[in-house]
Amino acid sequence: MQQPTTPAAGPPGAVRAWLDALVVVLAGLVAMAAVAVLGLWLAGADDLPDGGFPAVLAATLALAVGGTVRLDGGAGDFAAVGAGISAMPLSVSVAGAVVMAEVFLRQLGFRAVVGGGELLGRIGRTALLWLLALVLLTLGAQHSFVVPLSGDLAQTIGSVLGLTPEVGFHAYGPTTVGIGLAWLLLVLAVTFAVSRRAPLPPALVRYQLAVRPAAFALWLVLLAYLAIGLAAGVLTAIVHGNARQTLAVVLLALPNLAWLAFGVGLGAEWHGRLVGVLGLPVPKPLSAVLRTPGGGQATVDLGALAERDARVWWLLPLAAVLLLAAAFLAARRSPRAVRLWQHAVRFALATAVTVLLVGLWTRVDADYGLSVLGVGLGQGGLADLLGVVLGGNNPLAGLGGGNLTLRLVFWTAVPLAAGWGLLTGALGALLATRVRHRGEAPAGGTPGAGGG
Repeated sequence: MQQPTTPAAGPPGAVRAWLDALVVVLAGLVAMAAVAVLGLWLAGADDLPDGGFPAVLAATLALAVGGTVRLDGGAGDFAAVGAGISAMPLSVSVAGAVVMAEVFLRQLGFRAVVGGGELLGRIGRTALLWLLALVLLTLGAQHSFVVPLSGDLAQTIGSVLGLTPEVGFHAYGPTTVGIGLAWLLLVLAVTFAVSRRAPLPPALVRYQLAVRPAAFALWLVLLAYLAIGLAAGVLTAIVHGNARQTLAVVLLALPNLAWLAFGVGLGAEWHGRLVGVLGLPVPKPLSAVLRTPGGGQATVDLGALAERDARVWWLLPLAAVLLLAAAFLAARRSPRAVRLWQHAVRFALATAVTVLLVGLWTRVDADYGLSVLGVGLGQGGLADLLGVVLGGNNPLAGLGGGNLTLRLVFWTAVPLAAGWGLLTGALGALLATRVRHRGEAPAGGTPGAGGG
């Protein structure tokens, strides 16, 4: 009598689990790389000598997950360049996060619940492969190239002084790997907080109605700002020219500007400054506020920006309307049994967390400097002279010093956001009392005739 066959156990299932994790990681990297390649090409980064574009791409992906890129170089023992960049190109970040979240959820299937062990296993395997990818990004995000001296006089001076102009950059490993891992875990946490398709372990199912309606509504607010910013960017590219650089900003840093506008509309403040020249265009009001006399610290808020452009005042009613609409949606997606004060508190917490994350994501720290024989130089003077010696068409030409910083004032912004959320959450819940909530049957209808 033929013995019944048993399904294979162990390796095939384990291989499939690791393949699923690999697909999540590769899908995110491909999405980020596609956006970054187009944005960098529009920004002119493909003109770097010595085949530096792949390394620039790797450095951009490292920045997109929260890493830090350091720049160094100089001209032999005569001059040195030092710099560091810590700023997330959020267009690249959002593209990778959305694709990874979608692939991860599809692999879980359309289930209401998932075992805690299975979920932790998927997250652990994905995190391990993501760590490997971050290490490879760090190794790939380093490049240096020699800057050719132009002209006979420059070459003669260079040979006499022993000048060998060289510029390079590299991703800082601890920051890229450590914060990059935290970035992945945050993406997955936000995914399960926002998506109704995300199955939860049985012990967490009871909390989903307290978190998901408000989280999903605030995610829609952020998407609405992206849509508005995209329309404004395309219109600017068409009307005011300079389309290539404007579209480069859209593909690299649209959320950085759009979500800053969201916070400013709520009354939040950013502190920062701008010294030197930016490589990409930014809104003139923002640039004017940051570029203070003497390079001191500036406060970026609604009033300061409106002094440069009165249209900025529209950010206030825009934030109010979108938050009220989000609060109404959150209340409608919640059971009618939830009390008004509960809606208000939940929406306040969600708004505060959203502004906190926006502040972390939009933080910028970028500085560069040039020193001659160990003496730091500002913009101009001997730095410009050295740039002339090295040649006018190279990265060191005119390089003196510069700085761009932008940081949210958290201790005022987060409580302010919570106050906005409390007010709009209460108003939204009041408005939602007159409409049918999700899952309710219409009045006079048959059981089960309501929404899903």
